[in-house]
Amino acid sequence: MDKEFEYNINDKHFVKYLKLLLLGLLALIEILICVQYIGHYIENGGTAQLILLIASSFLLFVFVTVDSFAITKIAFKFVFFGFDSLFLLAICLITGNSYLYIMYCVVLTQFYISINDIKNNMILFGVSCGLFVISFICSWVVFNNVESFPRNIVQIMGDLVFGFAIIGIHAVVTNFILKFYGNNLHLRQALKQADESKAQLKEVYEQLSRTAVYEERNRIAKDIHDNAGHSMTTVIMQTEAAKLLIDNNPEEAKNRIISANIQAKNALDQMRESVHLFAGRTNARTLKEELEEIIAQTIDGTELKIRCDIDDVSLGGDGFRFILNSVKESIANGLRHGSATAFYIELKKSLSGLHLLISDNGRGIEGSVKEGFGLRSMREKAEALGGRCDFSSEPGEGFEVDITLPLDK
Repeated sequence: MDKEFEYNINDKHFVKYLKLLLLGLLALIEILICVQYIGHYIENGGTAQLILLIASSFLLFVFVTVDSFAITKIAFKFVFFGFDSLFLLAICLITGNSYLYIMYCVVLTQFYISINDIKNNMILFGVSCGLFVISFICSWVVFNNVESFPRNIVQIMGDLVFGFAIIGIHAVVTNFILKFYGNNLHLRQALKQADESKAQLKEVYEQLSRTAVYEERNRIAKDIHDNAGHSMTTVIMQTEAAKLLIDNNPEEAKNRIISANIQAKNALDQMRESVHLFAGRTNARTLKEELEEIIAQTIDGTELKIRCDIDDVSLGGDGFRFILNSVKESIANGLRHGSATAFYIELKKSLSGLHLLISDNGRGIEGSVKEGFGLRSMREKAEALGGRCDFSSEPGEGFEVDITLPLDK
């Protein structure tokens, strides 16, 4: 884009140079007229006419120059055009119709460029045609016999038609070129703005991409810290408690070791999952397969009983991991706090969303459920995903986790 328009002139500079070119052309025509008639008027004693010709030419040049570079309001431009027409009439009366078409075209071009509005330019063209007729007829009357006017009416009309054609073609061509140039300029500006917007969008996209990567890394690091760290802390606590109970209460120590084993597996699974996320890999197994694997690992080598009723539900991203972590956390809590020996896990899909129920046969609790780190994290995560998480328990009736999530669209 930059190479293509490397040599283009700035719009304001282009108009300025064009106006200077037209002023130079006008000055050249005026000099030619003055040089052409200077000898004639000196030889025939027409010094006054020569002075008037030079003064009219000079004033015409001055007024066109001022209008081109100093006047901006359209109303004032029409006033200046009136003075320009007056000077053109004076030159025409002194010299005849010499260069009249060309001078009108040069002067009008200056106004077309300055106004640059089709409607006003057409008004200016109509006014110019009327002034051209007046100038032409007045000049003809001055330089010819008035009585011969009727006999030469056909020639006069032909000259007028020819003049109209020249001025009309000039108006059409000039305004077409100005319109074409304006559209081309707007197109180039639009392309330039589009390139700038594209560059800005690319920069913003790259920034958002980097931000998304950082946020994902921070989220994974938080998952490792919160979930795996919490699980390992629980493992340490359970094994320490098992050491103290192994002599006096072997059954309770066994439950503690089982719970610690499950928590250790959970921590290992969570860290493996985080490593896979860092590597950009996704889990190839379905949610149902993952839950069945968790249940199989939990009851392997233990006397735990887990019944399940799991639908093959499609869930991705954070919701997928949340369901798995919630099942692991609920089983670990049931073993650690409720001494549960049996669990029931149900995952169902309905029109309203995804429903997960996890209940155990533990000893339950009295009063309202007090949320620790694990339960609070579970509820907050469910709410962050647009769902809800409820806990309920009765003494001797175990503990129940009820989670509802919206389905992926």
